[in-house]
Amino acid sequence: MTTYLIYSDIYLEHDTGPHPETAMRLSATMAYLKRKGWDKKTSLVQPRSASVDEIAYIHNREYIESVKEVAEGGGGYLDGDTPLSERSYEAALYAAGGVMSAVDKVIAEPKSNALCLVRPPGHHARPDCGMGFCLFNNVAIATRYVQKRHHIARVAIIDWDLHHGNGTQEAFYKDDTVLFCSLHRYPYYPGSGSEMENGEGQGKGFTVNIPLPEDVSSKEYLESFSRLMSDSVKPFKPEFIFISAGFDSYRNDPLGGLGLDIEDYAQLTRKVRAVADECCQGRLVSTLEGGYDLQGLPLCIEAHLSELCKA
Repeated sequence: MTTYLIYSDIYLEHDTGPHPETAMRLSATMAYLKRKGWDKKTSLVQPRSASVDEIAYIHNREYIESVKEVAEGGGGYLDGDTPLSERSYEAALYAAGGVMSAVDKVIAEPKSNALCLVRPPGHHARPDCGMGFCLFNNVAIATRYVQKRHHIARVAIIDWDLHHGNGTQEAFYKDDTVLFCSLHRYPYYPGSGSEMENGEGQGKGFTVNIPLPEDVSSKEYLESFSRLMSDSVKPFKPEFIFISAGFDSYRNDPLGGLGLDIEDYAQLTRKVRAVADECCQGRLVSTLEGGYDLQGLPLCIEAHLSELCKA
């Protein structure tokens, strides 16, 4: 099994100031992974920049231009939670491009997968606006890319971030070629993600939300995840799987947490890999979303990565 690790220092240039979504999330993680030798156990890939046409697979061009203008004007805020610095637009292009770089690698080599350590994150970014720390929806863009460029018919997106991936849901809400599944704390930011939100039109039934209470146990979470994989993802028979891998459900996360332990992320990864191996030749790309405990985040990512790398 080849596991590609997508990373560039350009992601550190998205300067958010005193903010939970800080460049230290990645600098601390990469320093830890190198100390533990993971740079030798994986194949490091430098990302490319996404084109505006590729970002426009999901986002309207007026919004894309507005992000560029704010960044080039020295920075600012898209909303109260989502700051931009001078190089944030460039970093966001490389974040989306990094996930597409991972797609190309995984498609080209059988029995491979990838982890994209990118920022800014993406799953809250809606077609016409950014929010919740997110500028462009990296996983949604890469989903359209794998369909258009590599002619993949059915794609599953599994979002285990603490927060509901409202932007990704919106992008595919009427689409029966993309199965979007989210486990998240509810009610909580951004306010969406009830069980009743399950798609519209052709997409009816292809959105699966599993809202979880704040006090859910690790055991209950893992049981819910197992049912999701067996009852929804596996029957869909995806040809490619993305994970929106947020690590803010870790019990010590300062933005909420859902009681998960470090080892739980290894279990979640094993369950996804089993379905990927059975349905789509192991083709799996995981992309960093949330996770804000600077001590715990590298450990949670290591647990996830260790399972991606297993033969």
